[in-house]
Amino acid sequence: MMKAFVEYRNEIPPSSALDETVQSISNSLEKGEKALIALEDNIPVAMVRFQLSNEGLYFYRLSVIPEKQGKGIAKTILKHLEEYAIKAGVNTMLCKVRSSVQRNIQLYLSTGYKVSEEQVVFNPNGVSIKVVSMEKKI
Repeated sequence: MMKAFVEYRNEIPPSSALDETVQSISNSLEKGEKALIALEDNIPVAMVRFQLSNEGLYFYRLSVIPEKQGKGIAKTILKHLEEYAIKAGVNTMLCKVRSSVQRNIQLYLSTGYKVSEEQVVFNPNGVSIKVVSMEKKI
């Protein structure tokens, strides 16, 4: 995840993914968060974290290491997430994307997601970030 998110270190503000630690992620997993990791030759190349709720399957931190981007791995992960959601009895996929990261928005649009809302959120330091909420009915 860190390798994939390092490209956002110079964004204003930088991605909060870069502030996460093994311990903070472990704590989240212990509290019910789930993760899917894509392996190639037993080496992690991509991952996503997610939670199930009454609204649907909400995912975040979808990341593919830079040298593997553009090879369809993110779309494969999204397909597996949808299969997981269906087995869990959920029919809506949800995510939030920074408005400034158009290639991620395009990825989701190309796989059937729609923009459901545009909003401004605030990071822990109070800096505003424009995001779009996206969803897909499955």
